[in-house]
Amino acid sequence: MSDYISVFDTGGEGMPVLLIHGNSSCKEIFRHQINALKGKYRVLALDLPGHGASENASEPRQVYSMPGYARTVIDVLEAKNIDRVVVFGWSLGGHIGLEMLALYPKMIGLMICGTPPVSVGADNVALGFQPSEHMGLAGKAEFTEEDIKNFAAETTGVNAPHEPFIFEAVARTDGLARKYMFEFFLSPQATDQKLLVETSEIPLAIVNGAGDPFINADYINSLSYRNLWKEKVIRLAGVDHAPFWEAPERFNPVLLEFLEQF
Repeated sequence: MSDYISVFDTGGEGMPVLLIHGNSSCKEIFRHQINALKGKYRVLALDLPGHGASENASEPRQVYSMPGYARTVIDVLEAKNIDRVVVFGWSLGGHIGLEMLALYPKMIGLMICGTPPVSVGADNVALGFQPSEHMGLAGKAEFTEEDIKNFAAETTGVNAPHEPFIFEAVARTDGLARKYMFEFFLSPQATDQKLLVETSEIPLAIVNGAGDPFINADYINSLSYRNLWKEKVIRLAGVDHAPFWEAPERFNPVLLEFLEQF
């Protein structure tokens, strides 16, 4: 890795659990999960390239895509000599986790949130999401002050605590990270994540907010998963796109239960 990646790591002998944040966010969004898991697990969280305290990518076209991010995450884990890991990925972080199903056999379990597993091509990607202005912001390079406020508030939940770091993370993010990621996501070169969840034997948990305004819940429920935890998509009532931040007292027990099987 030539670019600096900021990594939080509790250390310890527990099973490693890696937390991957969403588009234009940062590792601090997982504060409640880190506090709940530390002691029993070795908890790691990183700032993706172009986000948080990590450097902007020196080769943005190669790095700012879901496969590019996945390779960065794998490099971080390999540098720490981690031989097995369970991943929780939120939104973009979930898509990165899905990429890792095919790339990283040391990942023994995956939980995703706000992440529709979609096939290749713009039309197929659209099936997984609800049409919204937010989708335009997700790939927009230059944010206005209004864009920053809207994106931060919408992604973390309209009724969630909107702490200053959330807005600062959006403002700090390299605009090319959004632009190039979104372009690649819609391109023919993207990964067929729908096929991955239909064929991967790695345990997959899906936990979404019932009020998530961005994802198509019917689409996510309709897929044929190879190894879906509890054989159902879990939906938490009264929360939106970031249930782990909006309602950690309800989300964390689900995460802990998923981790207990490993």
